[in-house]
Amino acid sequence: MKKLLLMIAGAFVLSTSLFAKEVIPFTVHYEDEQPGTNGNPRSPIEVPLVYIEDYTLSFEFYHPDYTLIIKAEDGTVVYTTTVFSTDIEVILPSTLSGDYEVNLVMGNWLFTGWISL
Repeated sequence: MKKLLLMIAGAFVLSTSLFAKEVIPFTVHYEDEQPGTNGNPRSPIEVPLVYIEDYTLSFEFYHPDYTLIIKAEDGTVVYTTTVFSTDIEVILPSTLSGDYEVNLVMGNWLFTGWISL
């Protein structure tokens, strides 16, 4: 009985910590560098799955390298870093406060979302 209660309590703690994270919805844009093409690649791209909790961005275990760019509402870049494929978390500066545009750049692909800190 004691084991069952511990398992239920553990599942509750785990589930509440998962629900505290919020998924960042991204839009996708492909920047084609070849003039005269329509800018749409033939194959679809998988949109990154990124969560935010407080000042921590959490990435899927298997993801490509990205350049992370955080912009203020006026378009000013306030933070940039490289997120390597081995990184699963990025901690943003605690000095940021307000609404920000999140850009993940992977080659010609640009993923754009918004966060509030």
